[in-house]
Amino acid sequence: MSEAGARQGCGCRVPQRASWSLVAVTAALCLMVATSVCTAGAAPMSREEKQKLGNQVLEMFDHAYGNYMEHAYPADELMPLTCRGRVRGQEPSRGDVDDALGKFSLTLIDSLDTLVVLNKTKEFEDAVRKVLRDVNLDNDVVVSVFETNIRVLGGLLGGHSLAIMLKEKGEHMQWYNDELLQMAKQLGYKLLPAFNTTSGLPYPRINLKFGIRKPEARTGTETDTCTACAGTLILEFAALSRFTGATIFEEYARKALDFLWEKRQRSSNLVGVTINIHTGDWVRKDSGVGAGIDSYYEYLLKAYVLLGDDSFLERFNTHYDAIMRYISQPPLLLDVHIHKPMLNARTWMDALLAFFPGLQVLKGDIRPAIETHEMLYQVIKKHNFLPEAFTTDFRVHWAQHPLRPEFAESTYFLYKATGDPYYLEVGKTLIENLNKYARVPCGFAAMKDVRTGSHEDRMDSFFLAEMFKYLYLLFADKEDIIFDIEDYIFTTEAHLLPLWLSTTNRSISKKNTTSEYTELDDSNFDWTCPNTQILFPNDPLYAQSIREPLKNVVDKSCPRGIIRVEESFRSGAKPPLRARDFMATNPEHLEILKKMGVSLIHLKDGRVQLVQHAIQAASSIDAEDGLRFMQEMIELSSQQQKEQQLPPRAVQIISHPFFGRVVLTAGPAQFGLDLSKHKETRGFVASSKPYNGCSELTNPEAVMGKIALIQRGQCMFAEKARNIQNAGAIGGIVIDDNEGSSSDTAPLFQMAGDGKDTDDIKIPMLFLFSKEGSIILDAIREHEQVEVLLSDKARDRDPEMENEDQPSSENDSQNQSAEQMPLLSQTVDLADQETPENPLDSHSESSSLADSEEAAGFTSSEQIPSSTENHETTSLDGECTDLDNQLQEQSETEEDSSPNVSWGTKAQPIDSILADWNEDIEAFEMMEKDEL
Repeated sequence: MSEAGARQGCGCRVPQRASWSLVAVTAALCLMVATSVCTAGAAPMSREEKQKLGNQVLEMFDHAYGNYMEHAYPADELMPLTCRGRVRGQEPSRGDVDDALGKFSLTLIDSLDTLVVLNKTKEFEDAVRKVLRDVNLDNDVVVSVFETNIRVLGGLLGGHSLAIMLKEKGEHMQWYNDELLQMAKQLGYKLLPAFNTTSGLPYPRINLKFGIRKPEARTGTETDTCTACAGTLILEFAALSRFTGATIFEEYARKALDFLWEKRQRSSNLVGVTINIHTGDWVRKDSGVGAGIDSYYEYLLKAYVLLGDDSFLERFNTHYDAIMRYISQPPLLLDVHIHKPMLNARTWMDALLAFFPGLQVLKGDIRPAIETHEMLYQVIKKHNFLPEAFTTDFRVHWAQHPLRPEFAESTYFLYKATGDPYYLEVGKTLIENLNKYARVPCGFAAMKDVRTGSHEDRMDSFFLAEMFKYLYLLFADKEDIIFDIEDYIFTTEAHLLPLWLSTTNRSISKKNTTSEYTELDDSNFDWTCPNTQILFPNDPLYAQSIREPLKNVVDKSCPRGIIRVEESFRSGAKPPLRARDFMATNPEHLEILKKMGVSLIHLKDGRVQLVQHAIQAASSIDAEDGLRFMQEMIELSSQQQKEQQLPPRAVQIISHPFFGRVVLTAGPAQFGLDLSKHKETRGFVASSKPYNGCSELTNPEAVMGKIALIQRGQCMFAEKARNIQNAGAIGGIVIDDNEGSSSDTAPLFQMAGDGKDTDDIKIPMLFLFSKEGSIILDAIREHEQVEVLLSDKARDRDPEMENEDQPSSENDSQNQSAEQMPLLSQTVDLADQETPENPLDSHSESSSLADSEEAAGFTSSEQIPSSTENHETTSLDGECTDLDNQLQEQSETEEDSSPNVSWGTKAQPIDSILADWNEDIEAFEMMEKDEL
């Protein structure tokens, strides 16, 4: 049976607690809600209309899946705006979100069991053959353990589950012989090294080819992981053990769950968002049901359903009691501090908590599920989609929407529990909004901003794995599905695992240790589920009576700005200042900014930032205008930045003893020789004098015919390039003067010209951060003669070079085949300054921005935002930062997929590597980790 069906015997219950009254709800929201008048419930939807909507879902899936197969496969995901595949390392890095990509045809694997649910058995059979023929799980790429588990391992297991079901029916997959299961087992063993910690909590990332902690792995130095990352493994790993008989997978997943349970805060019974995988200390001590924790709770309950272990249910019920005591403020779910659970940790909610009403249905706690779901639906009706984050008064906090399926999931479970046709109408709204606002010729595009309707060039694999599955099941009758969905449980990625696994290969006997940690209230554990037929006794309008007080909650809390603007026009007031009209030299504009709470801040490095403090605005209306102005400024500068984006370049050390093993990711220049159109430049490096390169060189003989090293600062990049070119240099490398800077923690940026004609600059110019630059400088100190290759991408190592005693010093311009360099998000630097940007976090992660501040800035040529801890900024000195994700998290993001050192296929002995590159290894060990 499915989770919806499992309510009859999953061990969940309706908690014995007082229902939240209308007065309590309205008091929590500080609203004045008039007494509602009971009206007739939603009219039943006809069989014909349900079939029509189901067929519409099928057509939408065909549009998404067909375009992926036509334009993207075998890439991991489809880029629907540009109609091409997203291949890791060939597109600008998006930060942690790219850790889901492993060059293993992610979308195809994630979609396998969706094909069967949608009765596309022929396409399923073809897809399985493609997976077996084309997918390689041994790629040299660093991936998220969490995402790889739920999407790839779960996808393979879900595909295997339905493949053997179809084979037993005798019509399809007669040739199938557990091939998907063998791939799943192979992947499971590749993930196991991540659990090599003293706590048993897995590392957040692993290299599919090299594992953990090897220099080639480019990972294994992390110290923190999110609770959901470590606690969302048990279903897939236990299923793998039950399918194969290899108990090690279930044992490792259980150990991780045991450790998280032991480390919960004992007085509140809550867990934090981020935990140290070595010490077990909580790094982020806020607790909620959204990003970073969500699926940990989900898997405790579902592990009991699938495995029948009472301890999982006891743990879930203990946590659930704490959630309803501290976090639940119906209809809101607000994060709190684990040590001070009566104190809210933030005033906004993230979109991932939309799964929780569905989990409450499985628990049997229907009333709060209806309340929270209705609140979320009201937000969707206002913005067409659920923003990534929104405040307690339902204003947009983060405006993106990557087509997340969690709300559709809860809608499906609420409909199955209540039978209320209202939820069919909710599903119909979701379908209409997807087709109207997200559909593009090559698929469905994520929303970059739900307020403006702008798109982002992404269509995540979970959109096909989950969204279409839940929407189709919402409208399908039992006869529309070719198998009994009640015989399966959904994973967090909506993959299907058969419930008969609970009685298969049960070799792991776990003692119920829950009571060792806490005194449990026996009344909290009812071992039978409520019958859904008596949840709403003699009251078919029960669900509606709960929803009715909340139907206008969003509009009453957050009046639409456009209404206020129209009223101001009618009253004769001037329209608000728009970002596109703003002029920094206009005194009237500066006065308007001041009125809106926007101030100019002059930084020591010459940049100027625009910062908004809503509290300093003349009125709440002016504060709204200021917020909109900042958002427009960010969007405008992002659009202008896109027009100038260049991919990063490569600096490859090819002389003895490196032989091309070391590849440094370099920032490009918007002037000089374009390495993407010309052959690479090869030469020995030499430091210029003066080192800043801002005047005529005093050592032209040293840089003649070589690649000059110059330090950033004191003059324009174009001026440096002209000076070393006049001295006879064949190329230039600018090294950052900000000690400790690294592409690991800051995005690379583009070097722009000086506003003049730069056609006279003929040599290539590249930029290295301090850590990358120090690798070359250290090599010069040790080996004197160091030869490098400047190119648009790293070239293959030449084995013959390792036998050469003296590598050529000529400017060798051979153009050789190579792997594409990893691409990073970029910063344009026009005036020799830097403003880093924060990449987009992964779908299970979140961190906070200050709720009362936003900041932006501009230049004479374009607007340039950059993120700081408490506000968003834009510089004024001629420097540009890409801010496609302007409202995203402020924490610095480590680019595991884009290391500053790439190791060759023929590695030296480890002792030699450690001796030659001690500082580089120390840099890896000291990388700062994201706050998930």
